[in-house]
Amino acid sequence: MSVSDTTSSLSMNDILANSSKTASSSTTGGIASATNSATGGQALGKDAFLQLLVTQLKNQNPLDPQDNSAFVAQLAQFSSLEGITTLNSTVSSLAGNYNSSQALQASSLVGRNVIVQTNTAQLDDPTKGLTGTVSVPSSIAEGTVTITDKDGKAVRTIDLGSRAAGDASFTWDGKDSSGTVVPVGTYTFKANAPINGAATDLVTYLPATVNSVTISQTGGELMLNLAGKGSVALSKVQTIGI
Repeated sequence: MSVSDTTSSLSMNDILANSSKTASSSTTGGIASATNSATGGQALGKDAFLQLLVTQLKNQNPLDPQDNSAFVAQLAQFSSLEGITTLNSTVSSLAGNYNSSQALQASSLVGRNVIVQTNTAQLDDPTKGLTGTVSVPSSIAEGTVTITDKDGKAVRTIDLGSRAAGDASFTWDGKDSSGTVVPVGTYTFKANAPINGAATDLVTYLPATVNSVTISQTGGELMLNLAGKGSVALSKVQTIGI
């Protein structure tokens, strides 16, 4: 009596296929486990990225290893990640140094006089007078600066005379038209000159005292808080006095 074996045997191809599936499943599980343990569900950092890459190498399918070009691409990604991390660190350091520089610059400005574009000025000591600047867009044969008090009353008119295009300075001695020293207060300056046959208002630059400085926490521009004028950006300052 013959005995026949009815158990179907697996071919080598079937064994390799099953091995490939098992290895692939193991690789996927290993990478997923490494990713979760290294990142905690957060974005990959350079250390987590390297750990993931090593885990991928350890768990790759020996029958179907990953192509070399894929590893080169991953190493290039790792290099880029390292560069970006270093760049972020450098930029943060530069930002910190910039803020420190701004703070030092700000502390040196408090209490000093600056020349800014405005038409009003606070006269704290009339005996010392005041010096301002008028922006002349083109040559003029004559021009005037009219000074009025807080009530709108004209107290003095200064003759600019003939001026070339550019910045024309003028000085007020703190006296009215009768030669009397004016009281402490805020005064308005209006410059005017005939240009091309028409009376034209000119831009004036006057002194102001820096009471305090506001430093931006987001890298914005330094703001100067001026006595009686509010805030003005440092870039708008024409001259910084003593």
